[in-house]
Amino acid sequence: MENREPIILIDDIHKTYEVGDQLVNALDGVDLTIYRNDYMAIMGPSGSGKSTLMNMLGCLDTPTSGRYVLNGTDVSDMDEDELAEVRNKEIGFVFQTFNLLPRYTAVENVAVPLIYAGISKSRRLRRAEEALCSVGLENRMEHRPNEMSGGQRQRVAVARALVNDPSIILADEPTGNLDTKTSIDIMHLFERIYREGNTVIVVTHEEDIARHARRIVRLRDGQIESDEYNPNPTLQAGALSESV
Repeated sequence: MENREPIILIDDIHKTYEVGDQLVNALDGVDLTIYRNDYMAIMGPSGSGKSTLMNMLGCLDTPTSGRYVLNGTDVSDMDEDELAEVRNKEIGFVFQTFNLLPRYTAVENVAVPLIYAGISKSRRLRRAEEALCSVGLENRMEHRPNEMSGGQRQRVAVARALVNDPSIILADEPTGNLDTKTSIDIMHLFERIYREGNTVIVVTHEEDIARHARRIVRLRDGQIESDEYNPNPTLQAGALSESV
């Protein structure tokens, strides 16, 4: 393990919130190293700190104290503008609710992160088309979200996460709004993304979803309760189903 290159270093991270006149320690001294081409699931009951940790990893929030180094850059004390730049460059997000723009086509939705990267329209559309082809949606490029199934919408979201070639893919309950068969297909897609050399982090409360990952981190009361490699990950074989 020591020969692998870390992409995330979290050192003694604390996150404290004021709730009324009380202080709540959402994260209480978390240490975590994530390596390039890790496939990690983060689990924990409600109130364990997993959502706070996800927000920290995604540069959506900063720690009260401690250090967070992402791809060689210390992001612990960055302001909002700096964090936004890091997010757009380094992190591809996949959300439970898809977060697609309803009036945009699939290819327009996927191209959105490239607008903020200052890439020309022709290059944006070309890269968005390539990303959609990579998730099996070459026949759905001009469809709007309401013209697609839940699984297809989530694939659009995955393509959008990939389009900027980010350092990590961060997925928050990515199968929470999907049926069992569609969830399996989406996890097959994450498996393929991981096998292509990407770093994948999935935040989930579902044990069967977490079992797809190669490493499972469990939180409780703001601390890491366990951090174990999964010797028997659930693997999905076969081609992507266009029906999803």
